[in-house]
Parts: sequence; structure tokens; C-alpha cells
Amino acid sequence: MSNNDNVDIWIAGAFAAFTVDLIVYPLDTVKTRLQSPDYKRLYTQGANNAVSRSMFRGVYQGVGSVIIATLPSSGAFFSTYEGIKSTLEKRNPQRNGSKLLPQPLIHAVASGTAELVSCAILTPAEVIKQNAQMVDNSNASRPRVNATLVTMKRFRSNPLALWRGYTALASRNLPFTALQFPMFERIKQSVRRYRDDRGIRTNTLLESGMITAVSAGTGGSIAAVVTTPIDVVKTRIMLAAAQSAAEDQKPVADSVKQTKGAIVDATGKTIKSARASLADAMQNISKPPSRKGSMQIAREIIRDQGTKGLFRGGTLRAVWTMLGSGLYLGVYESGRIYLAGRRGETLDGDDLE
Repeated sequence: MSNNDNVDIWIAGAFAAFTVDLIVYPLDTVKTRLQSPDYKRLYTQGANNAVSRSMFRGVYQGVGSVIIATLPSSGAFFSTYEGIKSTLEKRNPQRNGSKLLPQPLIHAVASGTAELVSCAILTPAEVIKQNAQMVDNSNASRPRVNATLVTMKRFRSNPLALWRGYTALASRNLPFTALQFPMFERIKQSVRRYRDDRGIRTNTLLESGMITAVSAGTGGSIAAVVTTPIDVVKTRIMLAAAQSAAEDQKPVADSVKQTKGAIVDATGKTIKSARASLADAMQNISKPPSRKGSMQIAREIIRDQGTKGLFRGGTLRAVWTMLGSGLYLGVYESGRIYLAGRRGETLDGDDLE
């Protein structure tokens, strides 16, 4: 690996995230709508439940929040991943001529830790994004609304509730990343060894990017299919977060009405409620985003739709993950090497690993 500094890694990761968000976001929106509990009511019509046109309208709703969050979160992910992987590889003790920690385990630990850091940054945007994707703008008789702003208003009295989906997001991303990255690294090494053995390795930036893209796409699509049930439950929990936050606002509104004659501060809150608001907000963040637990949601899906309900959107998720992961890591790898080359570093075969 090239000895890129953190700036290179952040820039390459941010550019990769921006590119992928713009290209594959519509597929993610369709997947969210497929997995929504309101799918049949909002996006099907007729006796045969044919998919309606509204399914494919407003497919970029909520993209702004994701772009803003994925730029720092992707940089944080790759910085953490590269740092931990490098540290574990350098300090991996040898026993009987072999390394104590197998390479797939190092990749899994590094990617898993990086994902926890990334999820902390990405969770609010993910909650806003998925709820914005479900805002109905298909009725021509009503004026269009800004889906992101509509969603954010539901959290204005308790913005910390946006982090309630952290556990759900991490629970989906951790097994996905732990599966994808060891497969990605193994496939990448195998392809490069295959080309080396036949003397067709060119060690060019384009070749490195293509090998990385194919390896990441293959590993990502397999991991996507395996983790689809977790993704379906996560989508339900994320969509419930907005409703949960809206319910939290009701007691506050009622208390203000009841103390109409009391002294209020500049924000319109009573002195008592203003003092308690921060404590309440900190307490609310620990609440689950849904009144139902993950297992209860999964059982309801199986009851209503059968086991296949847990894999709803799995094929679409595998396709967009193949495209997204391939572009994401392909652009990242190419950008990282390109930035190293611009600083005057001499690139050899090891730099393209």
C-alpha cells in the first residue's frame, strides 16, 4: 500500500462517496420503498398489486443529507480502516513461522471498528434519508414539498433522537462489512496473483482501479444478499424513528399549553421546561427508535409475508451494492494512488496492493 497521509485518504474516500451517492441513490430509494411496511398501500395499485408510477418518482429525495454526511463518514471509515489494518499487520506476532492473526481476521477487525466510527457520523443522515425517501410527492394536485425539510421538522424539538437508529445501522453494517472486506481483499489478491502468474499484470492505475472495483462489487453483492434480513429490519426501525420523535414532542406541547400564563423565555418555553429540555433530550437518545424490538419486527414480517418478506429488495440491494461497492472502492483506490503519485512518490507493485 502506498504511504498515503490522512489527507489523501479523506479526499479519496470523500470523492468516492460523492460519486457513488449520485449514481446509485435512486436504486437505494426504490429498495427503501420496497422494504417499507406501507409498500402495498403507497406503491401498488389494482387487484394484482402492480407497481405504481409513484414508486419511481422523487428517487433523489433526501440525497443532500446523505452527501453532507457521507463525505466525513467515508473519510473517517478509510482512515480508521487503513490505520488499524496497518497497525495489526505490523504488530502481528509470529508463531511457528506463521502469523498469529490470520489476514481475514485483521481485515474484519479493522473494517468493523471503522464501521462503528462511520456509523456515528452517518446515522442522523440515514434516518433523515430513509424517511425523506418515503415522503409522497406523487400527487399532482398538491404542491411539491422539500422531503428533507419535512423530515427534519419532525425532529426539531429533539434532534438527538436522530441518533436512535445508531444500533440498527451498526447492526446492519457490521456483519456486512465484516463479510465484505475479507472477501474483497482475498478476491483482489487472487486476481492480481492470477495476472502475475500469466505475465499480464500492467501495474497501471487503471488496472488497479478495475481489479479493486470487480473484487469489491463481487464481495459486496454476496454480503448484501446474506445480510438482507437485517437490512429489512433496519429500514423498518429507521422509518419508525421519525414517528417516535414526533410522539416525544406531544408531552412538551401539552405542558406548554397547560402553563399558558407562566413566565416563558426567548424560545417560548417555560423556565421549568427549558431547564429540563437538555436532560430530556439526552435521555430520549437512549430510547429505542421503535416501540418494537428487532426480533418482534422480524416475526411480524414473517407472519405477514413469510420468510421471503425478510429478503424483500434483496436482489435490488445486491445489484446496487455491486455497483456501489465497485465504484466506491474502485474510485477510492484509484484516488489514493493518484494523490500519492502527484506528491512525487514512485509507485511500484506494492503500492497497488
